[in-house]
Parts: sequence; C-alpha cells; structure tokens
Amino acid sequence: MFARMGINLIENAIRPTKLGAKNWLFIGNEMPGQKCALLYTILENCRRLGINPKEYLTDVLTRLPGMLAKDAVTLTPANWLKARSGKPLRMVA
Repeated sequence: MFARMGINLIENAIRPTKLGAKNWLFIGNEMPGQKCALLYTILENCRRLGINPKEYLTDVLTRLPGMLAKDAVTLTPANWLKARSGKPLRMVA
C-alpha cells in the first residue's frame, strides 16, 4: 500500500512534464528543443524546491556573466537555495 502511494506522488509530480513532452515533441528543430528542455528542467527544479523562478533567474542571470565556468555549478537551483537559506533542502511535491 505504501509503495503505491509513493508511486502516485511521483506520477502526480511528473504529470506536467509528461503532458508537456507530447506538446513539445515537434518543436521544429533539435537545437531549440534542447534549449527549451534545459529551461523547462531549471524551472521545474525551482518549482520542486519552492523557489520563485523569477527571483532565481534574475539573480543567476545577473551573476553568471562574471563567473568562471567551473563555478557555475553553484548556480543550480538546489545549490542556489542552499547558499541563500543555509537550511537543509526540502522538496515540494
């Protein structure tokens, strides 16, 4: 019973992504499709972590041009939230 409840939570969490995948299947070209997938992944991670996407993107896109490539890993949504809050991460369903 518990395993099925866990699966339902997962299915509900990924439902918007799966529905979107069908809509975005024919985006027109491979390169824009990859860029859309990357942006959607970032936004979905923000949603799961309870981050305001506008606040996240404003901060990251402002800081990114002055950073070295090796430091960009600090700007993933999970690392960004951890650095800003100093609290353990808690994902939102």
